[in-house]
Amino acid sequence: MAGVNKVILIGNLGADPEIRNLPSGASVANFNMATSETYTNKNGEKVTQTEWHRVECWEGLAKIAEQYLRKGSSVYIEGKIRTEEWQDKDGNTRYTTRIRAQNMTMLGGRPDSANGGQEEYGNNRSESGSRASGSQPEPNSFSDEGADDDLPF
Repeated sequence: MAGVNKVILIGNLGADPEIRNLPSGASVANFNMATSETYTNKNGEKVTQTEWHRVECWEGLAKIAEQYLRKGSSVYIEGKIRTEEWQDKDGNTRYTTRIRAQNMTMLGGRPDSANGGQEEYGNNRSESGSRASGSQPEPNSFSDEGADDDLPF
């Protein structure tokens, strides 16, 4: 039976993304992202629980992260969990768990953008209002050229 490995996160960056360009020419961006939930415990006190996630973006998403994301940026991430196993200098086995981003939507961005500050980037987006992971974002542009049409209002 096939399994599903899908993660959806909405949170804020804890620091600016760290960008690396690999010898192969690939770009990778890494950043820590905090997600928080608030609930009321049995004593009636509000409790906020914060989880930190290590996110990695590759190629086009890495370039977008480098250009637009900063500490405190609010972002929606869809991706997969990846766990790496490695040996430390003492020979102990260590594990690192990361979220490999496949799609990203920046939240609360520029208030002057046509979609309320939300820009979507990723691998699985339709053509309307979205970007492919390898493309650069296009600025929203509107022109008065051709405004001579006969609109009734």
